[in-house]
Amino acid sequence: MTTPIELLAPAKDLECGIAAINHGADAVYVGAPAFSARVSAANTLEDIEQLCRHAHLYHAHVHVALNTILTDSELEQARKIIYKLYEAGADALIIQDMGLLQIDLPPIALHASTQTDNRTLDKVLFWEKMGLQRAILARELSLEQIRNIRKHTNIELEAFVHGALCVSYSGQCYMSQACTGRSANRGNCAQFCRLPYTLTDADGKVIRENSHLLSLKDMNRADSLEELLRAGITSLKIEGRLKSIDYVKNITAFYRQKLDAIFKKDAKYGPASAGKVELTFTPDPQKTFNRGATEYFLHGRENVMVEPDTPKSIGEPIGKILNINGNKIRIATKQTLHNGDGLSYVDENHELAGFRINTADGGLVTTLEPVRVLKEGDSVYRNLDIVFDKQLRGQSAVRRIPVDIHLSETDEGFLLRITDEEGVSAELAVSATKEEARQAEAANENLRRNLAKLGGTPFVAREVTLDLTRAYFLAASVVNQWRREVVERLVEARLASHQRPAGRLPQQRCEATMPLPTAGNADYRANIMNRQAEAFYQQHGASETAPAYEEIPTPNADLMTCKHCIRFTLGFCTRNGKALPYPEPLFLTNSVHRFQLEFDCKNCEMKVKEAPSLTKTQS
Repeated sequence: MTTPIELLAPAKDLECGIAAINHGADAVYVGAPAFSARVSAANTLEDIEQLCRHAHLYHAHVHVALNTILTDSELEQARKIIYKLYEAGADALIIQDMGLLQIDLPPIALHASTQTDNRTLDKVLFWEKMGLQRAILARELSLEQIRNIRKHTNIELEAFVHGALCVSYSGQCYMSQACTGRSANRGNCAQFCRLPYTLTDADGKVIRENSHLLSLKDMNRADSLEELLRAGITSLKIEGRLKSIDYVKNITAFYRQKLDAIFKKDAKYGPASAGKVELTFTPDPQKTFNRGATEYFLHGRENVMVEPDTPKSIGEPIGKILNINGNKIRIATKQTLHNGDGLSYVDENHELAGFRINTADGGLVTTLEPVRVLKEGDSVYRNLDIVFDKQLRGQSAVRRIPVDIHLSETDEGFLLRITDEEGVSAELAVSATKEEARQAEAANENLRRNLAKLGGTPFVAREVTLDLTRAYFLAASVVNQWRREVVERLVEARLASHQRPAGRLPQQRCEATMPLPTAGNADYRANIMNRQAEAFYQQHGASETAPAYEEIPTPNADLMTCKHCIRFTLGFCTRNGKALPYPEPLFLTNSVHRFQLEFDCKNCEMKVKEAPSLTKTQS
């Protein structure tokens, strides 16, 4: 039996969502009209309904993120939105707030957002007992941990395979809220992790200056997809609901090709939706937004997971500078450079800089003005490939569903039937005068050709068969009209045959004991912001509950809890027998803020806390 594997792509809007489907996504996830963890990526109900119709034509799914924590006054508004989303055709709802599990919802499938911090077997088992269809796993999990979760659960498991990484465990970051009043759990993160900091020891000695020590590289697990599938992942997720449409096209198409290659050699797996994609470009993840690449903790801790010089897109490495003569620069590269390309490099201040190519002749390029801080031996990257960028504009992919077309004869005329690769069919019976053709072979060839003209539709003819007693003359205009009508009927038949996953059953509402961060206690890390969420935790074993950090800041709170460790990055991991040659605690500071680092070596984690002299600002 074939296991359907879902390629799940991001979409900030309707245009991106349609592009994701056309470039091979089996599902897309978009922001709800309100209460999405990306406040600037909300979508109207009308756009979501239109996206659902396009996706469902290919039996692809639309997941809607309503994954922020909610106040008491927002719960009713959220409930109404969820009902409207269900009516619009949404297949699943991604949630974080436990108050939603206490109120009346339509029978829509519920996915536990990565914001619910799904990094333990107990947490994932709990969602299964609560009737959720899927758990979106923490990015920090290793293959071994994923395999163990799969071994002991039946719930669907979703894992990120590409895109930006949060340095803190998702749902457990309060730095933005502490410093600006902008909450990550409310969809408005100020991204303090992407800022440069100076690292100092307890005596104030500078260890690293002006370095992006919390800014992680981007995830890229393209070489480990088969391992993820064997570990039990059935949904592979691309991050990027704020990314541009060129990113969505390129990255979705890249992973579509990767998965199709796996399916071709291993029939145990197959796509979760229908249709074949034809591209007008060659996908390359280095040619759209990326901060470098890491598999993160999938195979254990990597040596360098951060990009200390910049949080911006650095581009694809193309070579090194051989020599510079004014505005003429010679680069040792095997890449074909173009007039108008954008090149980048890290300057002497460890900051990302760049310039545009005016003219390119092999590795010799000219600029409009001399690039003064560039020097021989510097590594150069291309963060804008003007030719590739042009290829992605407009229609860069066509996705079509193979169909078989069959024309047979009836007493009154003809019956035209069209059947797709999944067995969905439509037919059209027509009354027509039968006029025998003078040239039988030519007439049948023209008839087949006209029936197969499916350009501009979601279908492509795989086989055209004629079941006729003799060859007939049928005008092309007549045949074309028959074909258009039966195609319209097949579109409606496919939409009608789309099956949404089942939602949670009412009796599953209160059947499990909640696994708490500390036994019997739901502290600020439970993100409780409304009375329904508080009641939920109390019903599931919490003897004490505390309000969310967003409501009442907890003194000495862990503003971040990270698997990434600065001490390890510096080469002083205690597990490797390396002592830290600096007096602790260590501090991260910039012109406004100061944070203290704590290293929990037993659990292999790093915590970021407010330092005593932290200055708060409002924005």
